[in-house]
Amino acid sequence: MRFSFHLGFGTAAAGMFAGLLVFLLTKKKNLGLAGTFVANPLSSAGNTKQLPLIGLGVVVVAAVIAVAIATGILTFKTFIALVGILGIVIPIIYFVVMYRSPKTTVTERSRIVAYIPLFIASVMFWAIEEQGSTILANYADKRTQLDFAGMHISPAWFQSLNPLFIIVLAPIFAWLWVKLGDRQPTVPVKFSLGLLLAGLSFLVILLPAYLGGSKSLVNPLWLVLSYLLVVLGELCLSPVGLSATTKLAPAAFSAQTMSLWFLSNAAAQAINAQIVAFYTPDTEMSYFGAIGAAALLLGAILLLLAPKIQCYMKGVQ
Repeated sequence: MRFSFHLGFGTAAAGMFAGLLVFLLTKKKNLGLAGTFVANPLSSAGNTKQLPLIGLGVVVVAAVIAVAIATGILTFKTFIALVGILGIVIPIIYFVVMYRSPKTTVTERSRIVAYIPLFIASVMFWAIEEQGSTILANYADKRTQLDFAGMHISPAWFQSLNPLFIIVLAPIFAWLWVKLGDRQPTVPVKFSLGLLLAGLSFLVILLPAYLGGSKSLVNPLWLVLSYLLVVLGELCLSPVGLSATTKLAPAAFSAQTMSLWFLSNAAAQAINAQIVAFYTPDTEMSYFGAIGAAALLLGAILLLLAPKIQCYMKGVQ
């Protein structure tokens, strides 16, 4: 049965509206004063000084874009390259500014150093995870046996696997970490586990092509296994990353550091915009193999460095 885009987006909008209502009705009871205190507020004089500069910056950027489009310098291809560069450069600038700021204490500088390898691991993880809706979606459509167990599988169904596994497995992981208590893995170890599982999720794609040939259609269970592995990695890395970001953030940059965490996903998308061009049916083995092996290598290095990173975290668990 097929449904329209209007129904799909309308259902999502209704769900988000329901979530907003729950937030508005329960925030005083559950959140207390959270979000009402600004750790590093901008003074009135500073606010008055910054607004004209922001306005001037917007005008200059708009003018540069207009000229670049008119002269043919800014094309779709160059825009993708620009986004790729900014996705890497902006996080680096953030780290340098926070580390060198006089508002950052010695302890906080140590925690920033500890956060850098976690950030890099996050970029690598999301570069793999986000390909579930691009490269793996194409793989589901072109390379997967869609007539399976007496029924026809729509390639779009595979996009439901990630949220389905999250809903089913998130409570189990939450129970597991609470059950383990002080015996649970440290933050760097959880990050390394997430990265190792993400790497494995790409390497398992190689097995059916290796066993049955690159031209034969692949059993859909292999793709299900790939999605499952990356979700297991996501549950090790994503919730822990949000918590670690909050705890490792310098007090003067708490909000910006949370934005920096989401920039790891943006950086991953920027990298993906460049590397997905290398995927073709002929390069399938090398593509999945190279990215999967890189993730495993980085995960192994992070695992070896985990005790040292934990020391730089200065008491943050």
